[in-house]
Amino acid sequence: MKIYVISGLGADFKVLEKLQFPARHEVVFIDWLIPEKNESFSEYIDRMTMKIDNSESFYLLGYSFGGLLVQEIHKRKPAEKVVIMGSIKSDKEKSKLIRAGEITGIPKILPVRFFNEKNANVYGVVRKFFDPKNPRVLQYFRVRDPYYLKWSIEKISDWKFEENPEVIQILGDRDIVFPIKNSKPDYIIKGGTHLFPATKYKEVSKILSEVFK
Repeated sequence: MKIYVISGLGADFKVLEKLQFPARHEVVFIDWLIPEKNESFSEYIDRMTMKIDNSESFYLLGYSFGGLLVQEIHKRKPAEKVVIMGSIKSDKEKSKLIRAGEITGIPKILPVRFFNEKNANVYGVVRKFFDPKNPRVLQYFRVRDPYYLKWSIEKISDWKFEENPEVIQILGDRDIVFPIKNSKPDYIIKGGTHLFPATKYKEVSKILSEVFK
């Protein structure tokens, strides 16, 4: 069976490269698409969903923002199992910072140039926000198209979703992007920051081998 995997906001699959998946399954990594001008989230999900072959059963695995995407894809092409890592099951689990972005509309106001990779302030925030003690944090965030970054942050802030109790959630207990206090995860990674798939890959791989039997 295929396991379709979507990584996080701005991240390529380097953050997931050490994970071990059950050998009997085929792992298919789905690259992020760059949003078209004024493309809605629903339209974007439709394009991402086209990459899924539902002529046979499959699993979905999403990390961070990718966790939101796989849940939306599941509504269009149902998977046998949906697993999210470092992500949330509904908008009720948003952090105060993300909720503030939704209420104030600041992500919409910020100009695209603010997200230019030459803006050192942006990447200083990324470093502190995701894992302040990990000097390699920026190596995991390689998709740096300014429009894509701005668009994605807007969509995360605006995201509305009713929890699906069948979705399997894995969270780190030190994740400040999606704090564990807002959720009731199925699995907890002790000492895991938002980058736990890279830093706690052995524990995560063991969980995935149990889930994707």
